Amino acid sequence: MTQKELTAFSRTLVNRRTELRSGSANREALTIEASADELDRIQDAGNRDWALGNLERSSNQLWEVESALRRLASGTFGTCIDCDESISLKRLTAVPWASSCIVCQELADREQKTPMGEIDMSIAMAA
Repeated sequence: MTQKELTAFSRTLVNRRTELRSGSANREALTIEASADELDRIQDAGNRDWALGNLERSSNQLWEVESALRRLASGTFGTCIDCDESISLKRLTAVPWASSCIVCQELADREQKTPMGEIDMSIAMAA
């Protein structure tokens, strides 16, 4: 990867980190307001759940962005943390904080979606 490409990725990651830190989630939506109306309480609980989900996603992405910036600083940016192969420029352009190549990421996603019972059954059948 060229120095110009690394600089562009660094700029993109720093900008994304700034966005996530400044406007990650509306924390006011997490406040609990007392209401006599049951429907208002249900609506408020739904809004809080939605805000908590957004806060968690923003927090996770901030961690991923900061991790990518550390990999840039250490010289390992663009290398898959699982198989040590290069992450394609196309993937990094789409997801600059990607830490895995597309093959390893798809494998991790499949493993995450597979219920434990199915994993145990496939191991038993292979034996």
